[in-house]
Amino acid sequence: MPRLLIKRFLPSHELIKRQKALKIFGNVLYNPNLWCLNRRSASGAFAVGLFMAFVPLPSQMIMAAGLAVLLGVNLPLSVALVWVSNPITMPVLFYGAYKVGAWLMNTPHQPFHFELSWEFLLHQMSQIGPPFLLGCFVSSMLFALLGYFGIRGLWRYSVVRSWNKRKSR
Repeated sequence: MPRLLIKRFLPSHELIKRQKALKIFGNVLYNPNLWCLNRRSASGAFAVGLFMAFVPLPSQMIMAAGLAVLLGVNLPLSVALVWVSNPITMPVLFYGAYKVGAWLMNTPHQPFHFELSWEFLLHQMSQIGPPFLLGCFVSSMLFALLGYFGIRGLWRYSVVRSWNKRKSR
């Protein structure tokens, strides 16, 4: 894996320890597992980041950081991967999540027309809310698993390839 390329962009432990704004978190951020880059921390960070990318709340990055700290995976990578669902890709991802949820619940596709009112919002959420939330959960689990096992497989492939290159010298 391009460990050196990714490590070039990650902050050092000394820089983090000198940040006065981060003192409120105490010693939690000094855990070296949150900042190291190995197969376990990178694959876990991909799982956390991709899982949180499908959470339909505006605090995705904060939740990804909290989950990364809780699980002891790479913190910057998990927070950065949340941006898979950015303002440009979010409509496509969430529409796809709605379609997955509607397919799983076997509900017909609801026609959509927009009105700017609370009644419209409440009515639409009662109609499309359950399939949308189910689709978000299923999509987040699917992409988290794909990210986790995909990165573990790519990491292993690159290690085996580098071993074979060393053997052939």
